[in-house]
Amino acid sequence: ADGSVAYKTVKVIFVLGGPGSGKGTQCANIVKHFGYTHLSAGDLLRAEIKSGSENGNMIDNMIKDGKIVPSVVTIKLLQKAIFEDGNDKFLIDGFPRNEENRAAFESVTGIEPEFVLFFDCSEEEMEKRLLNRNQGRADDNIETIRKRFKVFLESSLPVIEYYNAKGKVRKIDATKPVEEVFEAVKSVFTTSGDKVKQHHAFKKPLQFSWRKKFVNWLSECCCMRCILP
Repeated sequence: ADGSVAYKTVKVIFVLGGPGSGKGTQCANIVKHFGYTHLSAGDLLRAEIKSGSENGNMIDNMIKDGKIVPSVVTIKLLQKAIFEDGNDKFLIDGFPRNEENRAAFESVTGIEPEFVLFFDCSEEEMEKRLLNRNQGRADDNIETIRKRFKVFLESSLPVIEYYNAKGKVRKIDATKPVEEVFEAVKSVFTTSGDKVKQHHAFKKPLQFSWRKKFVNWLSECCCMRCILP
């Protein structure tokens, strides 16, 4: 599609929350119920590295050297994923991570998010969840968890405050059980005009209705032929 048209029709929602806030689980629920495409900046970077492309090798070398991948690199990957996908509704998970990411995304893509879905969860609860999952995972020890939480507070909260000032933050209490959290999420999406994705329940009746009309029409034609001289 023409880029200028695509910009007008694409609906983007930023999904933010600290480590262990349950973003991934809720994104999967949103995809299933509302038909969004879920994009994770981290997954896109990893996929680019795995592809062995020149861009992927550059990203890999930067990470190995302990350098921060420039915002524009991540944004270009997100932009490519958005415009190559047939969908027009996207959840961008874990991005923007900071104010610089945010400003660069809007500047490069020309897209402003419809709203920001913020999963608000206490440090104690997130710590408990992370320690209970994937025992032995390198980034799930107490010291690393607390460092990640500190980074989230320092970097991502200014982004949330920026969008909150524009009335674009939808805060969800993520300390509750998964089902209750999703009820709150559903309320946000239905209020914003999204409809629950229809499955194929209506296909058969529609096909049957069409077939029945055709058979009736055919019968009438045959009858007409019978009575015509």
